[in-house]
Amino acid sequence: MKKIEQVFYNISRLLKTKARYFIVFGERSNGKTFQILLHGLKKYLKGGGQIAVLRRWKEDFRGKRAQAYFDNLVCDAKGHNHILELTDGKYSTVMYNAGKWYLANWDEKEQKYISAPDPFAFAFALSDMEHEKGNSYPFVTTIFLDEFMTRGIYLPDEFILFMNTISTIVRGRDNVEIFMAANTVSQYCPYFEEMGLKHVRQMKQGDIDVYKYGESGLTVAVEYADSPNVGKASDVYFAFDNPKLQMITGGAWELDIYPHLQTKYKDSEVKFRYFVIFKEHILQCNIVARDNEMFTFIHKKTTELKDQDKDIIFTTEADQRNNYMGRLTKPTNKLGKKLLWFFVVNKVFYSTNEVGEIMNNYLNWSNNVQKM
Repeated sequence: MKKIEQVFYNISRLLKTKARYFIVFGERSNGKTFQILLHGLKKYLKGGGQIAVLRRWKEDFRGKRAQAYFDNLVCDAKGHNHILELTDGKYSTVMYNAGKWYLANWDEKEQKYISAPDPFAFAFALSDMEHEKGNSYPFVTTIFLDEFMTRGIYLPDEFILFMNTISTIVRGRDNVEIFMAANTVSQYCPYFEEMGLKHVRQMKQGDIDVYKYGESGLTVAVEYADSPNVGKASDVYFAFDNPKLQMITGGAWELDIYPHLQTKYKDSEVKFRYFVIFKEHILQCNIVARDNEMFTFIHKKTTELKDQDKDIIFTTEADQRNNYMGRLTKPTNKLGKKLLWFFVVNKVFYSTNEVGEIMNNYLNWSNNVQKM
């Protein structure tokens, strides 16, 4: 069998934009985090600018997770030690202690690792930022928010927490680069809307879009990382007959597989309909009842709503009209409880997996308190 040479992500194209914020997303394990950490380490060794690593939860920085965070710089996929090379042999590894990472080397005489006197990187958990407001980090010149997308729960007002963290670190300086990286796990990430990144869902792999914000001087560069590795050696572990796994081995946006209706129904069998507005999408939800069957079928509505003052409409936006509602999963009246029943007993079907994904992201918003 011919050996497959894996090609990893390279950050050079993104850096050429000279933006204030650098955002990259793409397939799993393609080297995004490695490239950002390597860039930050090179900066530190050249001029002393430290790194701030941000994650959502403080649990991400406990025990072996934190200790192993820079392991790919100690030994990459080809067995190369970048720490040893970049420090001319002075240091060979990284040690973690109390929210700080240090360069370190093995001391034969002491028979233990001896760390550098000063840390080159700090750990910040967005969930724990209330305790950081009074601290100062004047030498940090690289901020890295890792795994900013999730298919799970975002923190309440997470983007504001992120901005507060940046404010705590940056203070009055303008020499800080900010990086954000994630796998393609959700097209409906609240960061996109909060930052005004309006074209992310239209991007193709390999694209870099640069956003500018008036005369402010703020620029955000967004890269949808290409997937050059067709037929990676590791693909053999994901060859099961499961369509969900195709989204792990490639860089396409991840979609769950949602229930599809196996039969057709007549318009006369639609007993009630309501609508869900999420982002730029309008979903029509038909409640169908016939002999021994009752279910909800959801599809995209491609035309405008005809009766916006009478139709039952669920939306993430506040609206004073009585027919507009917010959280489907937190009903406040009998009708809402009846509509929710179909989800509780698993009697909801979708026209496509994309429609299922849109509805699922709306339900995630409905179930949680984070703002979209």
